[in-house]
Amino acid sequence: MTPYSSSLLTAVAAAVLTLALPSVAQAPTASGVTTVPGMPPVLDATNLYSETRSGVMSKAVEGALPRVYVPNRSENTVSVIDPATLKVIDKFKVGINPQHVVPSWDMKTLWVANNAEGRTDGSLTPVDPKTGKAGSSVPVDDPYNMYWSPDGKYAIVVAEAYKRLDYRNAQTMKLEYSIPTPRCAGINHADFSIDGKFAFFTCEFNGSITKIDLVNRKVVNTISLSQYFNRPDVLATIATPGKKPRYIPDPSKDGGEICTTRGMPQDVRASPDGKTLYVADMMADGVHVVDGETFKQTGFVPTGVGAHGLYPSRDGKLLYVANRGGNEIRGKPLGKGSVSVMDFATGKIVKTWPIPGGGSPDMGNVSADGAHLWLSGRYDNVVYRINTTSGAVDQIKVGREPHGLTVWPQPGRYSLGHTGNMR
Repeated sequence: MTPYSSSLLTAVAAAVLTLALPSVAQAPTASGVTTVPGMPPVLDATNLYSETRSGVMSKAVEGALPRVYVPNRSENTVSVIDPATLKVIDKFKVGINPQHVVPSWDMKTLWVANNAEGRTDGSLTPVDPKTGKAGSSVPVDDPYNMYWSPDGKYAIVVAEAYKRLDYRNAQTMKLEYSIPTPRCAGINHADFSIDGKFAFFTCEFNGSITKIDLVNRKVVNTISLSQYFNRPDVLATIATPGKKPRYIPDPSKDGGEICTTRGMPQDVRASPDGKTLYVADMMADGVHVVDGETFKQTGFVPTGVGAHGLYPSRDGKLLYVANRGGNEIRGKPLGKGSVSVMDFATGKIVKTWPIPGGGSPDMGNVSADGAHLWLSGRYDNVVYRINTTSGAVDQIKVGREPHGLTVWPQPGRYSLGHTGNMR
């Protein structure tokens, strides 16, 4: 196998006509949404997940083996699980510190993002989903995560350590341009506006989220997130100089406490209508709610300890929140891990499924039929398969420190990146 999928090259080569900034937007589709040129049309303005329903499988994934690919960060391998038997059937070496397995925009290739933390030999390793085998790795600066421009022209490499987004030609992975994000320390996970004009990236190390204008290639704004977003008195107290204990008394609530630790935003997902962003925060133990148009925080929903990964159900009605079970970057096994289930329509938590005996559910995705949520157990060296009806949990032993696994194949017309942000 060559370093790049031939199907990927053919599809993207047809799309890449110019590197100039787009000057004319597409005409509105039947849904009324005007998208950026080259982006597939929005078919349902009320549900951007309409084409990721169970059974809506693209011809692009025909012949793909049903597998779960698990990057084991601290042993530089990928474990391959057969979901039918719940057995690890293969394991192969990749680059240094594999973080996420990312489906390509055309869904023909899976890319393992190896960011080589603290080193300069980051890389991307392609995997052919029809064989489950890896190809030759491509040198790339600090690919902590990777997304795709909505038109499929560019791979957006999230160079976390450098506070920038590197736009690479999807044919060759050659660097075309970068967008600096100096106010976004620990730039991390992302989602996109329904029209493809904007991206929203979380800033893990300074408690923020940043809005990127993809058309004009610039940062629009970066805002801080807080569970006390509507409490200026608390925000002022937290902002006062000097070291503070993690918890201090809340003067407005008898016996209540205020957490003084700055948030640590992780995954972000758009509501079905694309108007609202939900941002998991592993320090605040919940999900921030942000209006995408005004780019202001409007709410906060407590979920569980270490809120981390966000995954919509196949019918687009629910959002699964993986609570990692701890607030530490380097956590401990058997934490207070759980999965909270949020109703998109009400913004309320309707169910919570604990990991029996404790655990550390992190990143993953939903199976093609919607019956199971697959998540890595980051500090327990396992993968969880969670029944989305009952919450029952199966565990499969994998390598050391599993992280952003992907379930493949998945429904959808194209991938926007991460572990399968499908549309």
